Amino acid sequence: MVSSLLASDARGEEYTFARSQAFLKQYCESCHNDKAAVGGFRLSRFATEASLKAQGQKWISAAHRVQNREMPPKGSPAPNIDEIEAFTAYAEQAVHGAVCAAGPQPGPAVTRRLNRDEYAATLRDLLDIHLDIAKGLPTDGAGGEGFDNAAETLFLSPLHSEKYMDMAKFATDFAAKEYKPRQKILIAKPGEGIAPEEAARTILREFLPKAFRRPVTDADVNSYVALFQLAQKQGETFDGAVFFAIRAALVSPKFLFRAEPPNPGPGPRPVDQFALASRISYFLWGSMPDELLFDIAAAGKLHDPAVIRELVPRMLRNDRSLGFAQRFIEQWLRTRELAGDKAPDAKLYPLYAEDEELRGDIRFQPILFFRELLVQNLSLLNIIDSKYTIGTSNFAKVFQDRLPVRGNQPKQPQWVVLPDGIHRGGLLGMPAVLAVSSYPYRTSPVLRGAWILDSILGTPPPNPPANVPPLEEHKEGAAPKSMKERLSQHRGNPVCASCHSRIDPLGFALENFDVLGRWRNEDNGVPIDAASELADGTRLNGPEELRKYLLERKDLVVRNLTRKLLGFALGRGLTLTDSCAVDQIVAKLKQNDYKAQVLIEEILLSEPFRMQAVSAQAAPVKPVVSKSEKEKSKP
Repeated sequence: MVSSLLASDARGEEYTFARSQAFLKQYCESCHNDKAAVGGFRLSRFATEASLKAQGQKWISAAHRVQNREMPPKGSPAPNIDEIEAFTAYAEQAVHGAVCAAGPQPGPAVTRRLNRDEYAATLRDLLDIHLDIAKGLPTDGAGGEGFDNAAETLFLSPLHSEKYMDMAKFATDFAAKEYKPRQKILIAKPGEGIAPEEAARTILREFLPKAFRRPVTDADVNSYVALFQLAQKQGETFDGAVFFAIRAALVSPKFLFRAEPPNPGPGPRPVDQFALASRISYFLWGSMPDELLFDIAAAGKLHDPAVIRELVPRMLRNDRSLGFAQRFIEQWLRTRELAGDKAPDAKLYPLYAEDEELRGDIRFQPILFFRELLVQNLSLLNIIDSKYTIGTSNFAKVFQDRLPVRGNQPKQPQWVVLPDGIHRGGLLGMPAVLAVSSYPYRTSPVLRGAWILDSILGTPPPNPPANVPPLEEHKEGAAPKSMKERLSQHRGNPVCASCHSRIDPLGFALENFDVLGRWRNEDNGVPIDAASELADGTRLNGPEELRKYLLERKDLVVRNLTRKLLGFALGRGLTLTDSCAVDQIVAKLKQNDYKAQVLIEEILLSEPFRMQAVSAQAAPVKPVVSKSEKEKSKP
């Protein structure tokens, strides 16, 4: 499990470049020599240590394919699990060392569409309307480091264009009828000595910089004034013509996309101030910058570390940071899947299916817990183990020991101290985590162990080999079997055992928790056996020992969290050079007792976040609009 950070083999011996070459020659040369370079992959290009930097990404790709058992092909001699882990660990470390010799470097500044949550939040803040517009837009797929704000997936399809047109009309029609939005937008009126065009120009000159999230030119304003005039010629009232022009702005690429001025070279440069304001606000709020951020950007002070350190606590205390916590936590921990096919079976767990308040409390507990760590600037190690949690009176239905909620509104989430002996410290004691790492109908040490390796430690196990037999289910009339007995068929197979010895003990340590996270001592009348032993000889028995084990590997946990949060902040997949910034951020966290706000500050101050690499001039992105859609835009 820790092999990704150790360049050594199972015997503890140093793994060298020469050994990597022997591995490649033994298992890969038959398919990837200069005469038969399958897939264009030639081992001769990887024969020198200089290739670790020059061909770094291909080294990593090859290592991942070996780790996932995609290579060597079926029927060819294959390495055992220890050989695989030693080779992949060496490849990752060696490439990392070669790439990071010069320190962190900025990555690409990619143009990306606002995803549906960002679009809805931006309309909310821009127009001062409070509607659930997101439901009317297509769902965005995950990309990058596993998040739906990744530029790789945020293209603009004809369906998106049609939906954005519909939502823009719906939102502006609503705003035109509501007092507060009208007062916010219609800051000028034609009156004595003020022509309609002049009043519209005043409104648009104020509105467009907010909508486009940067200063606008006279040409920008003139084009929307022209739309205002066109609408008036077709019989629209002053207000109707203004909102028509605003509707057009809300389907403009300058609104729909987050694009940054290109950097033609000759080297990296600081990100444009207004682009940096958007990077910060869409990271921590999922929405447009507010007036203060705009003002700081206009003053040219967003690259000042002291300013960033003043901004972070303020932005985290803002209610909009709850949306950030929800989007990040639900995707990082995959608890968003509880709203779909990972929900506990309704017949077996009617408590969850029938109690909407309890379902909401369960899903929001890890979200509110993470946000509280940020707001209070507590140690990130609380993720592993903590004497605190988020509680409501509803959790008494799940927890045998009632959480000590107080006050006149016990159903409202509260930051509470956990009673002794409740086994609930950190994320691993939360029902949402225990449910999403189970099957809907039963617990699974395999799923829970793999979830810990992937989501918490960032060291996912390889894909299972083909033709793995299914787990034996209980047969009616047969003597009940423990989960360990049922999993013995996998541990008895040497191919399966090599992975299950790394996965299963982590999951068995949580076996006292059922699918909903309720504590139990028996399962189907068979006593729970939560004791197990990892491949390295470490013994685990129950959640307390598992948390102790994870705390001993806290830097793996913190590094994985840092990598995930940096990928979320950048809205793209991380590059090899981004891992150098991860190193620096983790080092700062260690120096500062793993304080949560330090993680946010260091991400905002990192090279990938605040700097822009050299880029070619990009062509402007235009929405795909059909003839019928153009007709819809007419007043």
